[in-house]
Amino acid sequence: MADMNGKQDGRIDISGDGLASGLRGLWLAFRGAELLLSDARTLPAGDVLGALGAAPVRIQALGDFGGLPCHAAELPADAEPPAGFAFTHLKRLNDHLPERLRQIAARALELLEWDRAHRFCGACGSPTLQHGDTKVRTCTNPDCRREHYPRVSPVVIVAVERGDEILLGRSHHFAPGFYSTLAGFVDAGESAEEALHRELFEEVALRVRNLRYFASQPWPFPHSLMLGFQADYDSGDIVCAPDEIEHADFFHVDALPASLPGPSTIAHWLLRDFCRRHGRAWPAG
Repeated sequence: MADMNGKQDGRIDISGDGLASGLRGLWLAFRGAELLLSDARTLPAGDVLGALGAAPVRIQALGDFGGLPCHAAELPADAEPPAGFAFTHLKRLNDHLPERLRQIAARALELLEWDRAHRFCGACGSPTLQHGDTKVRTCTNPDCRREHYPRVSPVVIVAVERGDEILLGRSHHFAPGFYSTLAGFVDAGESAEEALHRELFEEVALRVRNLRYFASQPWPFPHSLMLGFQADYDSGDIVCAPDEIEHADFFHVDALPASLPGPSTIAHWLLRDFCRRHGRAWPAG
């Protein structure tokens, strides 16, 4: 694996001796953010990738899954699925995958993004190498030797409550009628709590109080870590930042929008908890 992980370009031979050298097992094979699954929504195994007619661009070991060795593989953009398989964007799959498979798919996609984005050192521009399966790429310039680890970008996401109402908003790129809790990236030098206050004031001009940590969730598009909070409305009238928020409002627990985040998302968990505490069954209807 050391030589394959250290390659700067080119595709990896997984046929014949390559598979015999330890690359058998299960594959989380991605074309972009699209995951290759069988029609029965199982992972390809063994030499199935050989039927693609196109070798992976990069491979990352993921450990064991279901008692079998598991690997992440980035496939060429023009790869076509073999018979009985299909590529589907991971966002569309998330609500339908078992939790453990969803977790390992998120890790696979983030590791492939890290491997692709750090082939060259960001400090001096020299090539980097990964030695074995350790998740670090090291600059090959002896005067630099900077180590590049998988990047994680923290994002705060918050359910702002005003009695039996909850703040929901929609961005310009959302599907028609879709609403969610508000979120934003943590900036350099900020705590998660400071980012939450700043983002809410920048996006909708509101002040909040009584922040409570709720839960976290990795979100591999491309490498976010969602930090979920609940907060109580304190003051202000909603004024939407026109470049970020198309519409936002407080919605009563019995009058939520029809289109909301799916059950695999932390936004859904926040909404479900809000409904549970206010006596409304979830999902609606």
